[in-house]
Amino acid sequence: MPDYSVQRRLAADILGVGESRIWISPDPEHEEEISQAITRRDVEKLIAKGLIKVKPAKGNSHTRWLERRRARREGKRRGHGKRKGTAGARIEEREVWIGRIRKIRRMLKWLRDHNAIDKRTYRKLYTMAKGGAFKTASEVKQYLKQLGLLKGVS
Repeated sequence: MPDYSVQRRLAADILGVGESRIWISPDPEHEEEISQAITRRDVEKLIAKGLIKVKPAKGNSHTRWLERRRARREGKRRGHGKRKGTAGARIEEREVWIGRIRKIRRMLKWLRDHNAIDKRTYRKLYTMAKGGAFKTASEVKQYLKQLGLLKGVS
């Protein structure tokens, strides 16, 4: 098979695709005609004749991606060998904060609604939590027990 690298390059430029996506007719009858096409106009004529075409783009299998995603949700493919980056890079600091503060606020709300703490204490603890005074909900409980602010609920 003759070397059509010039024609391939010109066709790729004209059609706006990569050289690997250019199909050139392997028919020996047109071999001479294709070989002599060295200008853009010549190549455009070959494209119009159908001797040069664009191959369809190849995509990635979405099914395999879905399978891997499902496996990750089940905890597979998450081992040390798959990890690139620090723990902070894998889970954003903000996401960690949101998870922590929601749990603390949920507990404070429960304590207030069940009359374990009064509204003033609730508001004080709420602002303390917002300021980052507590890392976990158990720290809040410990703080309440130390100051004796809990009313009969453990």
